[in-house]
Amino acid sequence: MSAPISTPTSADVRAAAIAVRPYARRTPVLRAELDGRPLVLKLEHLQRGGSFKLRGAANALAAGPRPDHVVTASGGNHGLGVATAAALLGLPATVYVPEGAPAAKARRIEDTGAKLVRHGATYAEAAEAAYAAVGPGARYLHAYDDPAVVAGQGTVGLEVVEDAPDVDAVVVAVGGGGLAAGTSLAIGERVTYAVEPENCRALNAALEACEPVDVGIDSVAASALGATRIGAVPFSLLRGVRSLLVGDDEILAARDRLWDEFRLAVEPAAAVPFAAWLAGQVDAELPCLVICGANADWLPG
Repeated sequence: MSAPISTPTSADVRAAAIAVRPYARRTPVLRAELDGRPLVLKLEHLQRGGSFKLRGAANALAAGPRPDHVVTASGGNHGLGVATAAALLGLPATVYVPEGAPAAKARRIEDTGAKLVRHGATYAEAAEAAYAAVGPGARYLHAYDDPAVVAGQGTVGLEVVEDAPDVDAVVVAVGGGGLAAGTSLAIGERVTYAVEPENCRALNAALEACEPVDVGIDSVAASALGATRIGAVPFSLLRGVRSLLVGDDEILAARDRLWDEFRLAVEPAAAVPFAAWLAGQVDAELPCLVICGANADWLPG
């Protein structure tokens, strides 16, 4: 019989907001109107480390006993978040990434002073090697299947409802599910829309199967959203969210339009919520779309 899953609560998200305050930026919200429809953008790509991932890492590392060393695995953004948080806390860090991790993310991880190790073709393979490398006194920090990480990511949603209390839905991209799960805890009765690429659908497949299952990954957003299986902790909190899928062409068109309309230069994963909104899949009067990351070398054409 498996051990019960430890899940965070809304109170944990509120506590995380205090814990991460010395390390994380309070990113702005942008109110806009596009195609005759109002929307709010949460500009989390302006976060330290270029994505929301710093929040979960800082919360997890600031709580509990201080480790001698931090080890993690990542498609890129979580690794950069952990490396950035570790540097702020004065901790050495080692980050395992897949062989195909984008150069922009790998370079930025190394720039923090963390050790970068490339291993395997997927996040899952990198994670297996990272976990095996954890020695005495070190802490392995999971990218999304950790209650403290989920609570830290939820501080994004908490800021949204504090700064734009009139929003009735929050729309987030999903990889392993940490941001979506934390958001669902933070925003109360508002609706959480969880959006994935059609060929990186770990949450969508799990909801269909009523349990986490393995999926294939093949998307322009795979470096950020390429979890092969939704985390057990996030999944336990996500059964009531609205799951949406978008195609790669829609993602790239949305990324380009974020530049054209708002001069926001972001990575493909950050455009996933906007792609769903442009396609008319978000049924809300005033949704907030979380623009989650900008760790790419993409430049507007």
